[in-house]
Amino acid sequence: MTVPRSASPAAGPSGGVLRRRRPRYGEAVIRALLLTAALVSVATTVGIVISLLPPTLRFFERVGVGEFLTGTEWSALFNPPSYGVLPLVGATLLITLVAIVVAVPLGLAAAIYLSEYAHPRTRKVFKPILEVLAGIPTVVYGFFALAALTPLLQDYWPFGEGPEVFNALSAGLVMGVMIIPTVASLSEDAMAAVPDALRAGAYALGSTKRIVAIRVVLPAALSGIVAAIVLAISRAVGETMIVAIASGNRPNLTWDPMQGMQTMTGYIAQAGEGDLPTASFDYTTIFAVGGLLFLLTFVMNAVSIRLVRKYREVYE
Repeated sequence: MTVPRSASPAAGPSGGVLRRRRPRYGEAVIRALLLTAALVSVATTVGIVISLLPPTLRFFERVGVGEFLTGTEWSALFNPPSYGVLPLVGATLLITLVAIVVAVPLGLAAAIYLSEYAHPRTRKVFKPILEVLAGIPTVVYGFFALAALTPLLQDYWPFGEGPEVFNALSAGLVMGVMIIPTVASLSEDAMAAVPDALRAGAYALGSTKRIVAIRVVLPAALSGIVAAIVLAISRAVGETMIVAIASGNRPNLTWDPMQGMQTMTGYIAQAGEGDLPTASFDYTTIFAVGGLLFLLTFVMNAVSIRLVRKYREVYE
């Protein structure tokens, strides 16, 4: 008995014979490359932790964790030494705060303009120009802060004495300019991903462009904006050359941005210049400060992930 073609297990819905699909080797290669990239990222993080951990543990064999985290004097390379890291942490946070005060308003304003106001041709021109700021070497920013911005602040400072030659204010201001592209570009991408149906609905209710941008698009893109700001903060915390050149190398626990101070990355750059024997205890202070810096950035990124998940808006 002959089985009808339409009833055959290999027959398709139109009566044709189903054939086995050819294996897609290109997708397998791409999948392998993506997996390799992910594994390299994880391996790099693990390698950083492994390289930091042994010297850091040797450091804490002689210095207590409480002394390190709560001490107010840092003179690790002098005699008698002091290992209180608060001056370095305070300088890092102060300069980062100044940078964020500059970068967030300007970056969000640029993102709102590019996303909601600019003509598509204007956006194509201005966004690449804005992102060029991120490609300028940070040593150029540091030299600009020291040689141009600091004398300008000293000459035209309206409130009492101007800043010192090395000061946190000029370093923070220039660092804020440096991270503007990070805030602006990522925030604009988040705003561009907001569905046009939300904008159309708001305009249909009689909203102005300003209301649509601030009360509709901005809240809808909040998760991406938060991620952009946290990424900018992480970059500011880890910046080295600007603070090493413009803010000075004097550990100073103060909230006065007019004074010179040393950040965590500034100390790592100073101590890692090659003058310290690699087997000495002083050399382990680099890893202790670096481990604390790694922990701070890790915590900030973990908080940012939670914030992004909390405020994420999913559109279908």
